[in-house]
Amino acid sequence: MSTPNPESTTSTEPERMSGYAKFCVGLLTALGFSLGCSEFIIIGIQPEIAEAFHVSLAQTGVLMSMFSIVYAVLTPLLALTTGRFSRRTLLVTYCVLYCLGNGLSVLAVSFEMLLAARLLIGGVSGALLAVGTTFIPDVAGMNRISWCVSLMYAAFSVALVICTPVCHYIAAMWDWHLAMIGTFAMTVIVCSALVALLPRTGATDAPATARDQLPLLRDPRMLSGMAIFFFGVGSMYVFYGYITPYLEDFLGMSAVEASGTLMAYGAMCCISNLISGWGDTHFGLKTLLVSFSVQGLLLLALWAVGPAMPWALGVVLALGITMYVVSTPCVSMFMTTAAEKYPQALTLASSLEPTSFNIGIAFGTAVGGMVISGPGMGYVGLVGALFSIPALIITALAVRISQR
Repeated sequence: MSTPNPESTTSTEPERMSGYAKFCVGLLTALGFSLGCSEFIIIGIQPEIAEAFHVSLAQTGVLMSMFSIVYAVLTPLLALTTGRFSRRTLLVTYCVLYCLGNGLSVLAVSFEMLLAARLLIGGVSGALLAVGTTFIPDVAGMNRISWCVSLMYAAFSVALVICTPVCHYIAAMWDWHLAMIGTFAMTVIVCSALVALLPRTGATDAPATARDQLPLLRDPRMLSGMAIFFFGVGSMYVFYGYITPYLEDFLGMSAVEASGTLMAYGAMCCISNLISGWGDTHFGLKTLLVSFSVQGLLLLALWAVGPAMPWALGVVLALGITMYVVSTPCVSMFMTTAAEKYPQALTLASSLEPTSFNIGIAFGTAVGGMVISGPGMGYVGLVGALFSIPALIITALAVRISQR
């Protein structure tokens, strides 16, 4: 199948993009949404999985933490070691493995099989996102990279808004397997369209060796940005990794009430993305000095109010507004640093946000599982608040490094 010449899509205004370019950007945005659904679906169906496989809620957290660990380790490793391969070959390979992992999730007959499927999905998700990002200059032009990347990450966040509550409702009313089937069908449709319609060659096909890319990882701005994600995202996921049982078991909500709360929480996360972009435009990394301070105080308040309603619900929704503020300022720092000093490592730079974010998720959910198994669900806010402190300190250091 032939594809239009990508060079025809390099006009200076986004509204003058060709229909083909817009469709490709739409597909890449759909990819971001699909990847988000595959990752966040577990959060919405934790109680049903625990019951189906006779494991504890803390054990179901492994499905998130191990997913995130594999994601975090393999995403940069694959970016470093596959630079000599054709971009199309990588796209097809990652799409096949991604669909296979989601298919195995549907067929899982044991907790171990479901965990293996999650590890496969996590192993290729970050690499697929990074490879997909490299098509943006070819289909939309270099001047639209930031705009298109923001759409992909926004779609990833929207998946949190839609997938978590919808899948929770489906699992509670019918069967959690139906939620898995829907996610699998979406992955097959999106990946088939990507393979069929994205350009087969392009300007970003130039090979890059690990030696070309490794200097990026030694830059202090990159190291500080990854550390910000580790503690900042980790502090939230001590609580958020177990939000469904928190709402139902600790706050006493019904399945329908919990689904409505998750939908509202997702809407707060959309606001968080808008704040992230606005803050980065006006204040850069300094935005995070405020957001982490507020986040820490809210997590502390979550512990202080306990199960008292409606105060606990108000704090939960307010936390959603802080959840994604970290993303855009750090992504901007990663991509700007790479473009200025390490142009051959743009793919690796694009992988650092999802990699770092998932390291934070793995850290937070693992700590949250220990809190639930130990002092109890009521202490996830207190422990999360403690991790906001190093996030705030590292952000202050990163601001000083960037100013230099």
